[in-house]
This record gives sequence, C-alpha cells and structure tokens, in this order.
Amino acid sequence: MNIHLINPSHVSFGIGVITPRWLYVLASATPDSYGPPTLVDETLEPLDLSTIKAGDVVGIGIHTGNALRGYEVGVAAREAGAWVVYGGIHATLYPEEARSLGAAHAVVSGDGETAWPEALRDCVNGTPKEFYEGGRIDAERFLPGRWELLPEGRYMWASVQTVRGCPKHCSFCSVWRTDGQKPRQRSWDHVIHEIVELRRRGFRFIALADDNFYPVTLQDLAQADRRADKSRLHELQETRADRFALMEQLAKLPSDTVFFTQITMEAAEDTEFLDAMRRAHIKGALIGVEAVTPEGLKDVYKGFNESGDALVDRLKRFRAHGVHVLGSFIFGLPSDRPATFDATLDVAERADLTFAQFVMLTPFPGTLDFADWEKTMAGSAQQVAGIPITRHWLIPQANRPKVYMAHPVMSPDEIRTRTQAVWDRFYSFSSIWKRSQVVKSLKARLMFVLISKIYRQMYANTGIATDSARVQRSVQWTRLMARPCRRLFAGRPMPHLQVPGQTPA
Repeated sequence: MNIHLINPSHVSFGIGVITPRWLYVLASATPDSYGPPTLVDETLEPLDLSTIKAGDVVGIGIHTGNALRGYEVGVAAREAGAWVVYGGIHATLYPEEARSLGAAHAVVSGDGETAWPEALRDCVNGTPKEFYEGGRIDAERFLPGRWELLPEGRYMWASVQTVRGCPKHCSFCSVWRTDGQKPRQRSWDHVIHEIVELRRRGFRFIALADDNFYPVTLQDLAQADRRADKSRLHELQETRADRFALMEQLAKLPSDTVFFTQITMEAAEDTEFLDAMRRAHIKGALIGVEAVTPEGLKDVYKGFNESGDALVDRLKRFRAHGVHVLGSFIFGLPSDRPATFDATLDVAERADLTFAQFVMLTPFPGTLDFADWEKTMAGSAQQVAGIPITRHWLIPQANRPKVYMAHPVMSPDEIRTRTQAVWDRFYSFSSIWKRSQVVKSLKARLMFVLISKIYRQMYANTGIATDSARVQRSVQWTRLMARPCRRLFAGRPMPHLQVPGQTPA
C-alpha cells in the first residue's frame, strides 16, 4: 500500500515557478508508519497512472481551476482500486461534486493538517467516512513542508507560509470566506526554521505564500486605539510586533536571499514596515491593484485602494523602499470601458511596476461575485458542451469560455482581445528590457527577461488564448526557457547554515 498526493493540472511545463506548498505540508501530516508518500505535481509532468495500485490511498488537492482534471485523476485512481480522498478549497465548497464526479471515497474540508491523517487511517482500515471537517486550525498547529521529498532541480522558488486568512472582504476573492478574516499567524521562530532548511537546500528565492503579509494596518491600530477597551489594540500590537520580529530574523540570513510575498496597498503608508521589508530581503510583493478608477474599485469592494495619480504615487512608494511590485489588475468590471485598458497600462508603466498581470473577471465559487452572478443566471438554460455555464469549471478545457459575466457595453471577445493586447504590450521585448534596468548585472537582466517571458507564456497565452495551437506553442516555449531560467535562480546549497541566534552544535 502506497500513499499518493497529487496536484492536478491539464498543462505541464517541466519546471515549476513556486513549489505547491500543500503537497509538502500534507506529506508532513502523513504518519511515518505509512512510509514516505509519493508526490506528483502535474504542472511538472503528467501523472503516470500505472503507479497507482489497488489498496493505495490517493489524496487530490483541487481549486476551481483544476477541479475537472482532479476529477479525471480520481475516477482513474478509483478504477485502479485505490481509495480516493479530495481536499482543497474547491472540495471544501463542493464536497458532493467531488463524490459524484470525482469518485471520492472521502472529502476533507478546510485545513488538512489534522483531518488528512484521520482520513488516511480510515482508508487504510477500509472504513473511510464521507466527510472530514478540517476547519481552521490554530497557527501553532500549522506544519512545515517535508522538503526532503522535493525533486531535484524542478522549482525556481520555494514557499513558506507565515499567516492564513485576510481581514479584507474583496468581492472577487474567496480567501476571507474560507480561511477567515482573522489572520492566523505562525510565530516567527517556526517560520525561520523552515526558511533556513530551504536555504540549506539551495533555494535562494523563497515565496512567503501568505493571503496577506500585512495583517495589521495603521488604520486598524488607530481604530482600536479609539476604543475604551484596549484589548483589541494590544492584540493587534502583538501581531504587528511578531511581523517585525520575523523580518528582523530574515535580515540576518545570507544577503543574496530573496523573498517575495503578497500584500495590500495600505502598506505604502507604513514606511516603518516597508523599511523592515527591505532589510529582510523581501524584494517583491504581489499587490492587488484590481482597478485604476474609483468606479472600478467600488465594483470590487476595494475602496481602501487609491486610483489615478494617487495610485501611481502609492505604488511608487514601494519601489522607493526597495520593494518591487507585481501589480494585479482585473478587466471586465461593470464600470470598465474600452478606454480602461489603455488607462490601466498607462498606470502600470507610470508606477514603475516591475511585473504585472491582467486577468479577466471570473466568478469563482465562494466569492460574492459568484453568488451575485449565480442569482442573475437562475433559470438560465445557457450551456457549453452540455454543462451549465454556472458550473464553468466542469466545461472541457478546449471549450471553456474566457469571459462569463455579461458586460453592459463590451462583448466577451472584445474584453478578451483587449486584455491580450495589454499583456502583449506590457511584455513586449522592448518594454521588458527597459524594466530590466532595475537590476545591474547582465546575468540579472537576462534572468529578468527570461522570467518575464515565461510568466507571460504561462499566464497570458495559456489562460487567455482561445487558439489551442497557440496554447501548445506557449507550453513548448515555456518548457524550453524554464530550465535555463531555473539555473539562474538556483543558489548553492548551504548545509551548515545556522538558524539566526543559534550556536553551532
């Protein structure tokens, strides 16, 4: 009997940008008595189904984008005689779907650290329950990844999580509804031990894979301070102090270490925090800009962001403090007009964004957008390939639309075409080369160009293009560019690196 943990994907690139953390966390949660689990990440290579035998246990983690592929894997695994267990955000939202379409014996909802070993034990005993409630465990129960199981030379970035949950309530995001609005933050000492292990293994670039690395804003502190009861203020101050303690330890790591995280725009006002990020080698952050107009921000419940010139100034503040920004923008909002596309590109360029992504508004389950859209589609007979449009993730990949929500003035094809054009312009070779001046050495500029092109191929062509031949060419180009690019990111192993503050044994 073998344990398999599978990250499904319809597209395999040969090299991964960031390690799929959940695979390695659940590997840590797998009891030693079962032996080391077999980990399969299909973004690297497709699953070899012949490796799954009768009596094996197969754990499949799915989000909405890869649910259909996950169901294909589950059906095949069950036909091979294996026990099939689903987890992940989509299985949490649609446990019955995983059973009816994915041949699940069991479904784990919420966090998997404690529920997965229980489901695993029951499968081994031949008595799995249909449903296991993982819930939201406390941060001290978060597990580190089992990184000794990493395949050699297949990922550019490692990943470590420091906090789950986000206090915001953006309409397009499900994190605050599934992981909660109260951030569950790991203590800095647990985080730093895991990071040092990855640095020992030669990972120089590490993503702090958080829902929001900035869980306490200056406004939060000010509001709590106005209360007569100061207990909330003290709680927030403690959370903030732990963030600074973590960054203080990160600053003691080798100077060539690079961290990347996800953060909200409000951090631009917190210069003390930004300076601590710079000292901690946190050199990049994904920021959800989403929209460049006040109307667009209202569409997505993101009034705490700025727009226009004020937005440009805020974004520039990150760069001024040594933090490069990957700006994320959404097209297809109700207030968008044809001019919005050029205006968005103009902001991205004027704000000196190092990278940017331009996604089309998609109603994902668990979000307010999806709930509103599903209501408007109630009674609609609209289908694609026999699948109701409100279950778009079940539509075969080749037939899946790119735009789902009706727009007041633009057709779906116009939104898609204009979005593709913005990607093409932002990631033209001349634009990339100009932005590559943020780094100095020729090797670093080459790395910048390669990762920019790979990022565009992975997320623009395979996500937006409707021409299957174009998608396949993008996959082939990515596979060709990814291996030399990964070598540029790799650092030398540092097996004797000490945890900051610890004396050698």
